[in-house]
Amino acid sequence: MSFSVEVKDELSAQISSGRHCRIAEIAAIISMCGRVQISASDKYMLKIHTENVAVARKYHNLLKKTFGITPDVSVRQNTYYTVLIKCHEDAEKIFKATKLIDQFGEIGENMSLKDNIIIMNECCKRAFIRGAFLATGSISDPEKFYHCEIVCSDPQKSTQLCKIIQNFGIDAKVVERKRHYVVYIKDGSGIVDLLNVMEAHVALMNFENVRIMKEMRNSVNRKVNCETANLNKTVSAAVKQIEDIKYIRDTVGFSYLSEALEAMAIVRLENPEASLKELGDLLTPAVGKSGVNHRLRKICEIAEDLRNNKEDSYGN
Repeated sequence: MSFSVEVKDELSAQISSGRHCRIAEIAAIISMCGRVQISASDKYMLKIHTENVAVARKYHNLLKKTFGITPDVSVRQNTYYTVLIKCHEDAEKIFKATKLIDQFGEIGENMSLKDNIIIMNECCKRAFIRGAFLATGSISDPEKFYHCEIVCSDPQKSTQLCKIIQNFGIDAKVVERKRHYVVYIKDGSGIVDLLNVMEAHVALMNFENVRIMKEMRNSVNRKVNCETANLNKTVSAAVKQIEDIKYIRDTVGFSYLSEALEAMAIVRLENPEASLKELGDLLTPAVGKSGVNHRLRKICEIAEDLRNNKEDSYGN
């Protein structure tokens, strides 16, 4: 079962106690996936489509509890569900309650945020978002990546929905994709906030558990990568130091070095895998890490000067 299906199953089991919230949710559902048919005699028929049986059941229960209407539910090829209100009076009742019809009988939506009674209350805004997500929303598997989207049919709907979501402090945006307008959220914290707004609390906990585990794994990986990089750097430095010490030994001999540097060169040569601290402890008297590092750098500089002088002599 996909994560989107889990979220929709949880939301489908919820029926708001407030009638105004149920109306807001129904309004969003009709807006996103409803179809209105008007006969030659100006009679209405309302169809709501979904590919999720739990969502179809939720539509059915919302209409029954809110309006006392029992719609017909049909299925095609076991994947496509239609919730149908055939009766003109029932459809008209729904349109009037959801403010999808004006005083002249014209079907239309109020895209305003300030003057829209359907989403005036915060609880109704939550219900509207929930209805929109049930209709055309999806959330990717959080184990893979973070992405939530709700597909709208026109730019006005996407702008309205985006602003409603932003009202809860969530960073939602809109993008046009294949003649549709998609309201999307890309960050994990924003999706968590959206699940909370829609009251999908079980899904929220599951999402958070996955997110925490991913962040722990990423943190461990970053630490391991950093330690590996530091180890590689240390090993490369040690290899270079030993090469320089051998070059000095084989060309001018250790007697070319000062007493302190000669001791340092011998200890490094005899202990190729030792850390700076360990090298310092092997010296007499012991030397700190910064002192060891200084001496090794000086040895490397001497080796580099010897190489350069040799190249100059060849050039002459």
